[in-house]
Amino acid sequence: MSGMTMEEAAAYMTATDPRFAVGEAQIRGVTYPVFTNIPNDIGAMFRTAAAAHGDGADDYVVYGEERLSYDAFCDHANRMSHALIDQLAIKPGDKVGIAMRNYPELLVLVMAIASAGAVTVFLNAWWTTEELDYALEDSGAKTVFADGPRSDNLAPLIKQRGVRLVGVRDGVVSGRESYPALLAASPRTDEPGVSIDPDGDFAVMYSSGTTGHPKGVVQTHRGAISAVYSWLLTMTLLPLMADPDVPPAGPKQQAALIVTPLFHVTATHAVFLLSVPMGARVVLIHKWDAQEAVRVIEKEAITRFVGVPTQAAELAETARRMGAQLSSLEFLGSGGAKRPAAQVGEQQDILPHVAIASGWGMTETNAIGLGISGQDYLDRPGAAGRLYPPIQQLRILDDDGNELPNGEVGELTVKSAANMRCYLNKPEATAEVLQDGWLRTGDLAHVDDDGYVTIVDRKKNIIIRGGENIACLDVEGALHRHPAVLEAGVFAVPDERLGEVVGAGVQVKPGANVTSEELDEFLSTHIAKFKIPQYYWFRTELLPRGATDKTDRRALRKECLKI
Repeated sequence: MSGMTMEEAAAYMTATDPRFAVGEAQIRGVTYPVFTNIPNDIGAMFRTAAAAHGDGADDYVVYGEERLSYDAFCDHANRMSHALIDQLAIKPGDKVGIAMRNYPELLVLVMAIASAGAVTVFLNAWWTTEELDYALEDSGAKTVFADGPRSDNLAPLIKQRGVRLVGVRDGVVSGRESYPALLAASPRTDEPGVSIDPDGDFAVMYSSGTTGHPKGVVQTHRGAISAVYSWLLTMTLLPLMADPDVPPAGPKQQAALIVTPLFHVTATHAVFLLSVPMGARVVLIHKWDAQEAVRVIEKEAITRFVGVPTQAAELAETARRMGAQLSSLEFLGSGGAKRPAAQVGEQQDILPHVAIASGWGMTETNAIGLGISGQDYLDRPGAAGRLYPPIQQLRILDDDGNELPNGEVGELTVKSAANMRCYLNKPEATAEVLQDGWLRTGDLAHVDDDGYVTIVDRKKNIIIRGGENIACLDVEGALHRHPAVLEAGVFAVPDERLGEVVGAGVQVKPGANVTSEELDEFLSTHIAKFKIPQYYWFRTELLPRGATDKTDRRALRKECLKI
């Protein structure tokens, strides 16, 4: 006997579970389906969870031998929120930057900043001083919490940008404000009591686009929480969709391993923020290492893993090589880039007890979008998934904005209360992609009669290297600064491990000479290491041109890769 369909289960849950009740709301002049009973803001979402789970029995955050219960985490977040207001004079709407690797303090700060009514600016931990400078100028953040390496990169900007730098972990030095000192001087553990608009700004996350500089994606409290509750609803549907003759598993605390950087939505939203209403434990590791991940999964009884496709593949292969069963693991998710279709069955063979899953989302959608798992994914390994219910809408549009029928390829366009508010300081770019609540994603896709979406190409000139978005123009702009480079064209090169890496066709100026090693060294001061091309093709003739005399990247890529 089969269970309900997803549509039947979603309708049942929204009608019977008050957490998922759906109505309508006007947001910035547009009518959206919305959850009517979700928490008002990010801080309220955590306080609700802490009240439900904060009995001291369960850990919430684990990092090595460090452990924080829900109560302790909530106390830290409230104390830091008061410190922001009382000691640093942070006001509602102020931008506060975070630049560090995945430490527990980062999670505390996200909640503290939100509870103070301020806006978290997530700064890419791999950025150079030059890239950090752009983001600080663009966002207007005047206070930044940073660990040691990021403090070093930010140091030249303290006077130049008037930035207050607050040290965390190895960023704590004599004579500088520090996270531990702020926390120690802030004894109040009550909630700050700041009035927060659910449609007010929660965070700014930078996402590479088709322009040289990354765009600041402005996310609201309602947007982020709408994404979280859409995932939560989908998880509650699974027992209704399963075979009713099979008894459900008993309740237990879920545990999620965070392996991707917390300045990306895959980690912040689909793991950290989702863990809050789930009552799940979150476990951090110092850096990605597949053997360490296997060890931690077994030691901490991890049930959920969400990483980029490279990490999911390395985890499964390393577990096989080590003879580790990963018996606690229930969910092996992949996001940030498309998992190669061949890996779906391979990973299922290695971990037969695990639901292999994939998701598609964007920084602009608070990571919510499409999802697929289990047998559905094994049957359709090339698909991106179906739309998460119940508040999203989807269209496939042609270049003129007309909706296309099932099976035809067009631009994937989504509408929901989870969509971004805007691109920071970029009204034209915002208007180009966000129209009457509909977000034009730049991804080309088709949808079948069962609602499964397959993404076939990208309209954007983006390289996705192991889940990291790299704008071709960003790399080209840095290459063009070198005195020996006349012109450069950047494109994606297939890579078995990372999916794609950066390749560059470089036209050298007459009489000049330059090596790949020299370019690597030069670029390291301008762009993050992961953006530096892995392959160069040097030439003296012009790069191929299109009809408008612009560089033809597709033709250049074909020439260089001989395809």
